[in-house]
Amino acid sequence: MKSGFVNIVGKPNAGKSTLLNALLGEKLSIVSSKVQTTRHRIRAFLSGDDYQIVFSDTPGVIEPKYKLHEKMMSAVHASMEDADVCIFMTDARDTLEEIRQTIDLLKIKVKLIVVVNKIDLIKGNDLEDKITSIKALQGVNDVIAVSAKQKKNIDSIVKSIIDQLPEGPAYYDKDELTDLPTKFFAAEIIREKIFEIYDEEVPYQTTVMISRFEEKNTLIKITAEIIVHRESQKAIILGAKGSKIKELGTSARLELEKFLDSKVFLELFVKVRSDWRNNDLYLKEYGY
Repeated sequence: MKSGFVNIVGKPNAGKSTLLNALLGEKLSIVSSKVQTTRHRIRAFLSGDDYQIVFSDTPGVIEPKYKLHEKMMSAVHASMEDADVCIFMTDARDTLEEIRQTIDLLKIKVKLIVVVNKIDLIKGNDLEDKITSIKALQGVNDVIAVSAKQKKNIDSIVKSIIDQLPEGPAYYDKDELTDLPTKFFAAEIIREKIFEIYDEEVPYQTTVMISRFEEKNTLIKITAEIIVHRESQKAIILGAKGSKIKELGTSARLELEKFLDSKVFLELFVKVRSDWRNNDLYLKEYGY
């Protein structure tokens, strides 16, 4: 049996979360057209009759500006330490120099598969030339061109990973999909809806904490706290006469019901925690 740890890394908005969801056939990572939506390292499992792949989806590689960013980049570098294979995901429009610089920055020391995503955005000959150039980079074991959004050529990634994994036992039960608690994904679903509904800087200065997750016979009761940076952001989240938070609550509840396969009663509250992204105590409390 082949088994091992495979970490998905790359710049923000390269499509890492979309790829993980496509590989698993389940939505575990939130997806947004806005960059840098993934903040935590999300671990998920893909099991077959003769293999088990333990994936980690990590935050996009950025230059840290806040302590929150530093925590996020720590998660990226920590993920490299226990990897057997690394998937470096890049946008098909990125230059060869950008790709090389990011790979060098990560200091990858394990088998490396470069996944070139969004192939529908680049012409055939240009794509072939880019793949040839990437294959020539030092340390690259394989290059695969995909469209994660369209689930095009996803099977080739799984095959390449299995070829390069060591022999070993399964680390988790075959039926398990992740080792993260359901509460984590409930908070991520609400945060995804914040990215969809609100513009500009508000989603980036917001986090979500689940303060109650209670499973009843006929429904699940969830209470969530939306943490913002300033009073003005609280007003934006609430909207005129509470219109925006009502829209957020409805959208999040419907997605939660789909994810949890249960009726959901959702309560949302907004709290102001000044400069929470630079406060170690708040960051620890919020799971960073």
